Formats: sequence, C-alpha cells, structure tokens
Amino acid sequence: MTALARQLQARGHDVVFLYSSSASGLPCVPGPGKDPINENRGQTSKMQGEDALKFALRLVMSQTEAILKSLPAIVQANRVDALLLDTIQFYAELGPMQLGMPYIHVSNALHLDYSGYTPLQVYGWPHETTPEALARNRQGVAQWAKTLGEANAGIRAHAESAGLEVDWEDLDSTLSPLASITQTPRAFDFESSHWPPQFHHTGPFHDRKGREKVDFPWERLTGEPLIYASMGTILNGRLDVFRTIVAALANHEGLQLVLSVGDQVDPEQIGPVPSNAIIVKQAPQLELLKQTSVCITHAGLNTVLESLAQGVPQVAIPVNLRSNRA
Repeated sequence: MTALARQLQARGHDVVFLYSSSASGLPCVPGPGKDPINENRGQTSKMQGEDALKFALRLVMSQTEAILKSLPAIVQANRVDALLLDTIQFYAELGPMQLGMPYIHVSNALHLDYSGYTPLQVYGWPHETTPEALARNRQGVAQWAKTLGEANAGIRAHAESAGLEVDWEDLDSTLSPLASITQTPRAFDFESSHWPPQFHHTGPFHDRKGREKVDFPWERLTGEPLIYASMGTILNGRLDVFRTIVAALANHEGLQLVLSVGDQVDPEQIGPVPSNAIIVKQAPQLELLKQTSVCITHAGLNTVLESLAQGVPQVAIPVNLRSNRA
C-alpha cells in the first residue's frame, strides 16, 4: 500500500494512512482504541488451516466494526476525499458507502473471485470448467458467504442502523464501482471471462522504498548457495515448521541457510543451530533474495512475487490458508 501511496503522491495527491501507527514515513493517523489483530498476534501466529481462518475473520470483523463507528469523524478531521481499501478488511467499504464517498478496492493478498467460474482461493481446488467443477465453485462461494455471515453480526447491525441495504449473499454487491485492483499478474491467474469490468490485474506493488533498515550480519555469508526461508509476518509462530527447515538444511554441506522467524518466536527456541545457518528475527528480504538460490516461503503473495521478480525458485509451505494460486 505504501508503494501505491507513493505513486499517488507523484501524481500530485495528498495521502494519509488511517488506522495505522506506522506507514514507512508517510503520514498516518492511528485509530481509537486497541487493534484486535495486533493484540492477538501471538495466538494467531501459532494457528493453521481452517482454525486460523475463522479466528482471523472474527478479529478482522471486530476491527471493521470499530472502523465503521469511528470513520466519519476521522474522515472529516483529515479532510479525506476518497478511500483506498484493502479487500482483506471485509466490509470496510460500508463506511464510504454510508458517507457517500468514492472508494477503490485494493487486493494486496490474493484476490477473491466470487463469480464461481474459478475456485475461491481459500480452497485447494484445481481450476476446471466442467459443470461439476463450476457447481463446486459456486457451492464454495456460498459456504464462504456463510462463514463471513457467522462473524459479521455487529457489521450487519451497523449497516441496518445506517440505513444501508446490503445483499449479504452477493459478496460482490459492495465491490467498488470505480475500480478493484490486484497485484496478482494476469498471467498468474486462472482463465476467466467473468471478471467485473472495473477489476484490473496490475502486477506487484513493489518499489524498493520505505522499508525499515534491518541490521543483518552480512559478514557471515560464505558465498555458498543460499537458502532463504520466511513464514511471513502473521502465522509465523509454528516452531515445528522452523525446526523442520533447520533440520533439513543441517545435513547438506555446501549450502547456507538464512531463516527469518519474525517477532513471535525466540530463535533460541528452535534448538541447536547448525554452523551453516543464520537465524534472525528480521531480515532484509529484498536484498537477500538477490543472492538467494531457493526461497522457502509460506506462499504469501508478497514473498512469492518478490522471489519471482528476482528469478528465485520457491518451495511453498502454505501454513496459513490453502492457496491454489500460490
């Protein structure tokens, strides 16, 4: 999002990040109260699969409900004319709809296709065009709508009190009428002729700017083929996954491992560190990928695209959601 913001600045727009305490040097305004997602990151980081999905959805819905209540005052105080909303913040668009403001949807993570012509990305289904497969896809969309419905009672109540008429079963009913963009390249997506006309594949939102400087022991790199591993920033509390990666590389001479474990795990918890491994809480990912032979990743879209941009092969361990695109 910061890369997108810098592009807007270059075109003469003022930008401000709402509900953010840090935006890589760009103007930002923290939201009132505590952030339920950050407050529960320790618990979320150790979960996986459907349990992680449903727990995360409840947190997101709680966050959205708080946003909808406070958005009018924050928009007025910061003289906001239009909003760019990450699609992972489900139903946040009800805010600008209530205020009569223009809004655009941005998919930083994998986008969700509710048409039923491709498998919804939360399921591990292959892309097929048989009548049976299309029926399965539509059933998957209906199940996803039910899952969202089980977590959005507070949001429904807000919409009703604001006089908004929402078709909760049609998950595209609140999609921005202006534009919905995804950083997934068109060539990497499933074939479909049923995208909404305002939907656009743009390619990666990476400009190499705005990233915090990370101290890293560059002097410890030996020049041997480098394996870089990271399980992302959210579901990165799985010690068993980190231990498996370290054990797999320990027996291979002539290779070196850099493992970035994030802020939910103490590197000492992983156990004995082989001489050919460097374990850190944070790593300068883009710079390391330039020297990497293979990237071991949780299959999050940003790491996937950054690796592909550097021509780095990947081994994907999707510990979070089952992703049929990554």
